[in-house]
Amino acid sequence: MGASGHNRLLKILHIDPERDWGGGEAQVLGLLSYLAANGHRNDLLTYPNGKLWERSQGLDIKTLPLVARNDIDLRPVWRLRRLIRREGYDIVHLHTKRAHALSAWLPHGPGAPRYVVTRRMDYPEKNNCHTRYLYNRSVDGVVAISQPIVELLVDAGVDAGRIRLIRSGIDVARFAPGGDNAGAERVLTIGTVAVLQERKGHRFLLEAVAELKVRGVKLVCLLAGAGSERKGLEEMAARLGLAEQVNFLGFVADTPAFLAGVDIFVLPSLYEGLGVAALEAMAAGKAVVASRVGGLTDVITDGLTGFLVPPRDSKALSDAIAKLIADPSRARAMGRSAAAHVRDHFTVERMAAGNEVYYYELLEARG
Repeated sequence: MGASGHNRLLKILHIDPERDWGGGEAQVLGLLSYLAANGHRNDLLTYPNGKLWERSQGLDIKTLPLVARNDIDLRPVWRLRRLIRREGYDIVHLHTKRAHALSAWLPHGPGAPRYVVTRRMDYPEKNNCHTRYLYNRSVDGVVAISQPIVELLVDAGVDAGRIRLIRSGIDVARFAPGGDNAGAERVLTIGTVAVLQERKGHRFLLEAVAELKVRGVKLVCLLAGAGSERKGLEEMAARLGLAEQVNFLGFVADTPAFLAGVDIFVLPSLYEGLGVAALEAMAAGKAVVASRVGGLTDVITDGLTGFLVPPRDSKALSDAIAKLIADPSRARAMGRSAAAHVRDHFTVERMAAGNEVYYYELLEARG
């Protein structure tokens, strides 16, 4: 019996055709692991040999290939329709925008499964017929991973009664806080983990580091992540005279080890559905400086577990970092509060159990 209290086991199809979408696959994997452990049958349709495909091989699920090149690629539709009719799923869970676009063409009506879509991004949606149809007609329920996403969906014409707030979670045990990094010969280190794309706001972090250098603050900035903006950011760091202060590490597989070597975590995003990277840093006992955007306002309590600053504001970013550098005891206290907050509210078990409960509620609503 799962956290929902139901004895009936479910047959669930998960659809996620992305090859790699910046770490969001960890949320899907956490959900799949939880559901499989509770005895539910899970089939996963995902990009062959993508990250989710590779990481799902050790789970007790069936993984099937699915390629959808964009939101209007309808080639998988007929195969999906046959699969859904043949297998008789209770739930079809659509984990990305590309998967959601397919839902309008899948079986509906008597005998069809209940359709659920998870919305993870905080980009605004247009309030038009297409949006309202996709969210109000072609699916039965919408999972929003933060309150700001709930609000943007309602603004786009999505029926609030169809939306369930289920915040993302992490495997807290992987990020247990370590010891104090303080040392007489050690240079203070700030860092971030994020794909090197414009929406993550790295340029404003570089400008903040340059401002701190002018103020005489000695630090090292570590940027973990790969992406299309790397060359441009490296050139920008050189122009700002930061060649010795900023290190581009590329993709880092061992995030807990990276965080153990960081004193302050910075996430200067322009958009953020929730901010799983911030959750991981908080679980590791780090004070976080982040942009006041999207779901980061759900994650961080300003002044208690970190600092929130306006997006695209390198001066505010440097000021917040400087405050923590000048008051190490406050930074450590913030880190302790942050770790406790994540343990209480943002575990992967809590997230997965919330989805399981929602599945049963949607099925009961159908009768």
